[in-house]
Amino acid sequence: MSEPQVHGSHAVDVGLTPDKTSDGTPDGTAGSAPRQQDSGTAPGLDLRLAYGFGTDRGLRRELNEDSFLAVEPIFAVADGMGGHEAGEVASSVCVRTLEASSVAGTRMPRLTAAELEDIIRQADHGIRTEAGGQAGTTLTGVVLVEESGAPHWLFFNVGDSRAYRLSSGTFGQISVDHSEVQELVDLGSITEDQARTHHRRHVVTRALGTGDDADPDFWLMPVEDRDRILLCSDGLSGEVTDEDIHSILATVPDPQEACDELIAAALRSGARDNVTVIVVDALDAQGDGTRSGAAAGGRFAADGDRWPVSGA
Repeated sequence: MSEPQVHGSHAVDVGLTPDKTSDGTPDGTAGSAPRQQDSGTAPGLDLRLAYGFGTDRGLRRELNEDSFLAVEPIFAVADGMGGHEAGEVASSVCVRTLEASSVAGTRMPRLTAAELEDIIRQADHGIRTEAGGQAGTTLTGVVLVEESGAPHWLFFNVGDSRAYRLSSGTFGQISVDHSEVQELVDLGSITEDQARTHHRRHVVTRALGTGDDADPDFWLMPVEDRDRILLCSDGLSGEVTDEDIHSILATVPDPQEACDELIAAALRSGARDNVTVIVVDALDAQGDGTRSGAAAGGRFAADGDRWPVSGA
C-alpha cells in the first residue's frame, strides 16, 4: 500500500432497553435510490456495531484530500475538491463539523433528516467561510438512529462518494451520484460501463462549500440483522467494479480486513485518486467479541488532524 495510510477498527455495544422490531417499511426519505428488499430479522435497540476504516493517498496523487469520521453513531466520508490544499480544507472542515455536533457520541439518537440537514448546512457554511468558495467536498454517510422504537440507518449524500448496503444477500448502492455522468446514464445516453471511463466522470453537480447546489439527499431504512454498510470515496468506486466490491464484502467477515482488501483492490487497479472506505456491520448484541478494536473510533482530517493513525 502507498503512504500515507490510516486504518483502524472498532466494535461497541450500543444497547438501550427496549426490544422492539421494525415493520420493515422505510420512511422519511428524500431522493430516489435503488433499495434492497428488507427480508431479514430486524434487531432490537440492543444491537451491536462493528466497523473498520481506512484511507490511502493512492498511486498518482501528491496529497490525500479525503477525510472521514467513524465515531458512533455517525460514519462519513468526504472527498475534497479544489486542488492543492483547498480540497483538504473543505473535507476537513466537513468532518470536524459532524464530529462537533451533538450527534457524535450519542447512542442511537432520535435524529430527523431535517436536524441532520441543519448540521450539514453548518458544514457547508464553514467551508465557504474558510475557503471563500474556492474549494468543495462531497459527503456521504450514515447515522444509526432510533425511529418508531427500532434502529434505522439514516443515510445522507451530497456528490459522488457512495453508500452501499449488503443485506440478506442483496447488494446495492443506496446513494445516487450527483454527477454529470450519472445524469447521462439516467437519460440513457451512456451505459454504466461507459460512465466508468467517461472524460467527465469526475464532474459533480452538487457539493458542499462551492457551487449553487449543496442540498443533501436522505434515506431512512430499518436495520436488518447482519446488515453491512460500505461508505467510500470515488477512489474506490472508480477503480473497482460493484461486482468486485460485493465479492469482497460478501467473503471477508471482519470489517477492518474488508476495508484493507477494498483499498488493496483499488491500488491494484491503479488508484488514480485517493481511496477512503468505512465498513459498518450490524450484529446481534450477544455476538462474538472478536471484532473489538480501537477504543474510540477514528477520524482522518486531510489537513493533518487525525486519530488514530493506525489500527489497534
